[in-house]
Amino acid sequence: MTAGAADADPPPKRLHVVVALCDNAHQGIVKVNARIGNGDDLENNLYWGCSEGLWKVFDASKDWALVESKKASPNPDADDPWEGVKILETRTWRHTGTGAILVAEAWRGREIRGAMERFVALLAENDADTAPDLVAWIGHNGLMDFKIAYDPSLKAAKARDAVVLCCVSHAYFGELLADRNVRPVLTTEQLMYPGAFLLKAALDGWLRGESRPEIRERAAKAYAANQGIGVKAARGVFTALP
Repeated sequence: MTAGAADADPPPKRLHVVVALCDNAHQGIVKVNARIGNGDDLENNLYWGCSEGLWKVFDASKDWALVESKKASPNPDADDPWEGVKILETRTWRHTGTGAILVAEAWRGREIRGAMERFVALLAENDADTAPDLVAWIGHNGLMDFKIAYDPSLKAAKARDAVVLCCVSHAYFGELLADRNVRPVLTTEQLMYPGAFLLKAALDGWLRGESRPEIRERAAKAYAANQGIGVKAARGVFTALP
């Protein structure tokens, strides 16, 4: 190995988030306003396009610069314009401070099972060119409605972290993350609202190398401000990870 190779900076971190759009008709959720609960509406969906949806939060942040947006095309002549489409948009940002790359997939609400299977697959993705350093989920906790089969022998070959923003995620995903050899960074203990501002807060700390208690505190403060509750109450929403 040459001195230049030994002194080279490490490659930028890769982060991948899977979002299942909020869907009143196809998910076991408490119904929300029809405008934000349409699982095919990128522009207005609660988890993607509204003011606290993922692309709005990250596009508005000075810490992240949009690199690319790829949208699926509907078929206006079909009864279901999105027939055969699972991912409506894939959006990529670069972190202005560290160069980290964040890739986010917006899945149709009705495709939540496929979205969760994608999340689980990413936990054990070992391709040297695409394997993420952190994988995140935002949306409804589909494991409350169905089970996902996975091979527990498939594990992450390199250190990998996860953020799981959905209701009671630690109870439902803890064993799965352990099976994949993935370290949870932020999970939840209660029913909660998985606004993308929480992911932004968690990544702010994670990219600085903060501890899990510090990241939990960032999330608690962000949640308290959003929900109009005390930080102590908000802290209880998130798992106390050592």
